[in-house]
Amino acid sequence: MASPHLSSSKTLIFFLQTLLIISILSFILFASLFSATASTDICFGVEDTEGVKNDLFHQILRDEAVARLNELGKISDANGYLERTFLSPASVRAAHLIRLWMEDVGLITWVDQMGNVHGRTKGTASGKALLIGSHLDTVIDAGIFDGSLGIVSALSALKVLNVTGRLGKLKRPVEVIAFSDEEGVRFQSTFLGSAAIAGILPVSALHIHDKSGVTVQGALKENSIETAEENLLQLKYDPDSVWGYIEVHIEQGPVLELAGLPLGVVKGIAGQTRLKVTVKGSQGHAGTVPMSMRQDPMVGAAELIVLMESLCKNPKDFLSYDDQCDASTVESLAGSLVCTVGEISSWPSASNVIPGQASNLHCRYAGNG
Repeated sequence: MASPHLSSSKTLIFFLQTLLIISILSFILFASLFSATASTDICFGVEDTEGVKNDLFHQILRDEAVARLNELGKISDANGYLERTFLSPASVRAAHLIRLWMEDVGLITWVDQMGNVHGRTKGTASGKALLIGSHLDTVIDAGIFDGSLGIVSALSALKVLNVTGRLGKLKRPVEVIAFSDEEGVRFQSTFLGSAAIAGILPVSALHIHDKSGVTVQGALKENSIETAEENLLQLKYDPDSVWGYIEVHIEQGPVLELAGLPLGVVKGIAGQTRLKVTVKGSQGHAGTVPMSMRQDPMVGAAELIVLMESLCKNPKDFLSYDDQCDASTVESLAGSLVCTVGEISSWPSASNVIPGQASNLHCRYAGNG
């Protein structure tokens, strides 16, 4: 999601918070993979036995990380704002840069058949892998931290391990994944990258097309990635091969900032449902059809939007109780249910014509699930 423009003072504060987030990620990595003593030395800037100074860690975890976030933020398909959709030219350039950063850390890299970029630790470490990552695509007019923060954080943490000689001593593999699609802007089908790895992406997703008529499969082929229905399922990771997953992400809302808290721990994941609604009416001349005889779908769409807003603000006024929905369920919805209409269009979309239909009305419902 797009983040609001920050003042210079808030930007400085956020960069400091970014350093804190990366340091915590480092601590989680170190504590879960080898002795806590070594991890504490690194995270809190104590000089280690090899004489590596703490300013090196600041350089990697703060200065270089911030520089990389800014660099990724400049890779855009648009002028004046950040836009990077699934397998767009800017997305491909960003993926290439991230892969170079992975190799700089000392990881083995590859791009899978859904365009996800992977980097995995080398060596003889076996067993279940720790996965870390986020998405490299963006919404339209995005903030530079959305998605990129999780990728850069992971690579910065692993780079500290590498320069201190600890990367090859891990007791289990670590894999960083830059997911090709999370936002779903281009194909209106979210989580293409992670859904493929989770094994829940239907093969029919390959045939979804964008506004230009290009399918997901076609976009992959344009980038020299041959993906057929039969090998899509091969992208699924065996759950028994995964030890855990960590993702650092910017808060996509004002709650922590309002509370004056730099960090929060996720307790629930927002699930979402997207609906495409078409409201049909009777097309006519805007100047000659009497108001009493009109069937204006744009007015109907507006009423639906207001109704949905009321439902999400006060779900208890609209929901009935049964075996699947009791009072506690409704109460939980009251604090977590959100809905948004982000796009609407009409036909024929002329100022002097009553629309014949209002369509592509995108609705999103998200609750802690």
